[in-house]
Amino acid sequence: MLAAILVKIYKKRKIDFLLTITGLAIVLFILFMALLAPYIAPYDPYISVDKALLPPSPKHIMGTDNLGRDVYSRILYGSRTVMIVVLTSTLVSLVVGSTLGLVSGYFGGKIDRVLSIVMDSLYSFPGLILAIAVAAMLGPGIVNTIVSISVVYIPTYFRMVRGQTLSVKNSLYVEAAIAMGASHKTILFDYIFPNVSVIIPVVFSMNVADAVLTEAGLSFLGLGVPAPIPDWGFDLKNGQRNLLAGYWWVSTFPGLMIVLLALGFSLLGEGLNELLNPERR
Repeated sequence: MLAAILVKIYKKRKIDFLLTITGLAIVLFILFMALLAPYIAPYDPYISVDKALLPPSPKHIMGTDNLGRDVYSRILYGSRTVMIVVLTSTLVSLVVGSTLGLVSGYFGGKIDRVLSIVMDSLYSFPGLILAIAVAAMLGPGIVNTIVSISVVYIPTYFRMVRGQTLSVKNSLYVEAAIAMGASHKTILFDYIFPNVSVIIPVVFSMNVADAVLTEAGLSFLGLGVPAPIPDWGFDLKNGQRNLLAGYWWVSTFPGLMIVLLALGFSLLGEGLNELLNPERR
């Protein structure tokens, strides 16, 4: 049954299907890399294992950094850090933003006006600037980085869910539920939310792609994950100082991983948007 549905989608939307599968394959590859890091990493990513700034070789396939740590091992463990931060922060944004959007759109009135003003104020800031401001107040750390990135994307889910809720709450089935005496909680989560949640996977994928770049930017500026925790953004900055001296591998491989993961989520989000959006179809 599932195979027949996938074949049907592939025939009708071949390019969009390939975009989705390609993005999903990239994301799953890096996810498995993160899960298997303790088993496939050849060295401890926290300690010096050889001479500093050794070029890529059979012993160190991505070379060593300025402290003699294996770059490949730090790439593997860094994928765990990045995936934990970006997925957790985006999930927090989804839950908080969607809940506030439902409440605001459904009840309206003063609650809607206050929440809309607050969210519009946050939304007016460029994402990275807002994340930098929050991170500068909270300080470095994994939890603080998650909070800083979450604040950036809460208004996105709020505006999306609120707009859909405003249109759905006037539907006949919602009015019928109200007439039957259904509670506000039942109406919100059993009648309205299932009909506004269709576009959430698309927005989630696109936000995760942007969160990858935001997390890397915070770590690059020293406001994200603190040393010596393996992190692609921090390692990118760490290798920048040696780039002009010819030690290209220290910053090149973390940079390529950031681009690859962001590309994977972008392709996944774009493909899902094409497949699920009826207006696109």
